[in-house]
Amino acid sequence: MMRLTAVVALFPELRETELLTWVDRGWVRPQPSGEEWEFQEIDVARVRLIRDLRHDMAVQEETMPLVLSLLDQLYALRGQVRAVARAVEAQDEAVRAAILAALRG
Repeated sequence: MMRLTAVVALFPELRETELLTWVDRGWVRPQPSGEEWEFQEIDVARVRLIRDLRHDMAVQEETMPLVLSLLDQLYALRGQVRAVARAVEAQDEAVRAAILAALRG
């Protein structure tokens, strides 16, 4: 877990007030710990993503909720596809072959 100041230190162009705004908007969801926030590894990865979108790709602030929602949906879908793939792999060869044939149309 990392504190707010440690996260800000990872990204020289990121101001603490900007990160706090992202937290206020719900773009990043660290855990409160007393008077501070604690950022897990997933939170830091999300900060990096938002920083890249805002600073490097110049995604407008008004567009960020839509972009983040779409990315969240994409990541959730990838997780579901992985779960389906694991379930298919656990089946015997005949079932796997039938599933592949059905997917091929």
